Amino acid sequence: MDRRAFLGTVAGSLLAAPLAAEAQPAGKVYRIGWLHFGSGGPRVTLRDALHELGYIEGKNITFEVRPADAHRERLPALAAEMVRLNVDIIVAVAPPAILAAKGATTTIPILMAYWGGPDLVESGVVASLSRPGGNVTGVDMLNTALEAKRLEFLLEAVPKAQKIAVIVHGLPAWERWLKPVRTMAERAGKALYLSDVGGDEAGYSGAFESIRRAGADALLVPSSPKFSSDRRIIIDLAARHRIPAMYELASMAHDGGLMAYSASLSGMDRQVAALIDKIIKGAKPADLPIEQPTKFEFAINLKTARALGLTIPPSLLLRADQVIE
Repeated sequence: MDRRAFLGTVAGSLLAAPLAAEAQPAGKVYRIGWLHFGSGGPRVTLRDALHELGYIEGKNITFEVRPADAHRERLPALAAEMVRLNVDIIVAVAPPAILAAKGATTTIPILMAYWGGPDLVESGVVASLSRPGGNVTGVDMLNTALEAKRLEFLLEAVPKAQKIAVIVHGLPAWERWLKPVRTMAERAGKALYLSDVGGDEAGYSGAFESIRRAGADALLVPSSPKFSSDRRIIIDLAARHRIPAMYELASMAHDGGLMAYSASLSGMDRQVAALIDKIIKGAKPADLPIEQPTKFEFAINLKTARALGLTIPPSLLLRADQVIE
């Protein structure tokens, strides 16, 4: 090897070493606690995003998955278990899990994946959005604001609707959540009818029966891990009662719901993966601003629309990211 090639090789090696060290600290397997109010572990999109950042499961990162399967009362014990395991980061999925994690530790970094509740500052989760100030940061799904947008799309799809039903579980807690929806309904001159589903399938049947008796013309299914878990029950009942419904997740439209609108889960997965990477490299949650989604998904199921005898306006179809035939 000549002198120029040798010096180039040495220089390249010296430059590559710190870059590799920055990509991921060597010699440690980082344990990520996955505390989920619902069920399941990290989605493929989050795992792929971490892999792109240099993290390989079983080699330098592992997940401790603890789902509550929509049983809120299980969360404190599961969060305490995360603390006993001394995981490096807790990724908490959905507001009940986030609050349980926050109640369990003030030292382990907590990443919200994703906050979908009321205002984070008013709720006491963080001190401010730009500087959270504690051990919690993450992604805010903006669901309170998106509920009003869901109602707007629903009214455009069913313009003759005068009374809009909204299912809830635990009515008092939903009053602040639904404030933007009430404002939107009042501006449009529409009435809202809230129906509490209770805690089991019989509760759903009773709620839909009360919606029928109230003469509601359309249904808004708010963002909720419970409603996501129980999607099959809700979609089937909406079809049985022939009521057009707006849901949260695009997958719920693929499952037979009429329409769905939300922040892109895959986009937020990438944001959470980037935050995990930053914390592993030494960043403090207190200094990492709360992030907001940058991509949104609007899905319309035309097969369901036809079954309901609805004609979706072309202007609405043009705005849809997914049209299911």
